[in-house]
Amino acid sequence: MTTYPSTTRSSGSAKGFFVLLNVFGGCAVLGSYAYGLWDQPDASAVWGGVPEALRPLYTVGMILATVGYFLFSSYAYFGLDSDEVVVFGRFGFGAFNVLYAAILVPSALWMPLTVQMLAAPSVVLWVSIRLGLLVVGVSSVVLIGAIQSAAPGGGTVSRALALAGACAFAFQTLALDALVWPAFFPLS
Repeated sequence: MTTYPSTTRSSGSAKGFFVLLNVFGGCAVLGSYAYGLWDQPDASAVWGGVPEALRPLYTVGMILATVGYFLFSSYAYFGLDSDEVVVFGRFGFGAFNVLYAAILVPSALWMPLTVQMLAAPSVVLWVSIRLGLLVVGVSSVVLIGAIQSAAPGGGTVSRALALAGACAFAFQTLALDALVWPAFFPLS
């Protein structure tokens, strides 16, 4: 077994933080959606100009991305030893925490920013929304690499499922959310 310098290792507390990040971050994302849609006079306005024909793709994409999130998160939590894993040949388990934070924080901000954009459009909001979506999308692609590079990794099947789930998540967050949706949500 290869020995890595201690700077690349995480302590078990990294997994505890991972759980807290997912619980609080997940609640923040879901809460932001509830907040955004609860008082919105026209909830369909958050679609911007996304054509009706594309919306079923979003529905399927969101379902697959959600299942994918649970697959790759389960793999990270149950399949990787936070004290031993090395990601990208040099980082410890904390790399997953950084990636999850880069996904969850902007995701929790998207709906409130979009609601504000609908109420009072501004260039600052428009750019903030797009940058947030891009950070989530790019982080989800980097997460694919983190899962692939994690050594020692979990089982072959669980890694394959985690990678498939991460790819579905990345398709939703990068392709649909960061690239397609903004094209139909112009600054007006």
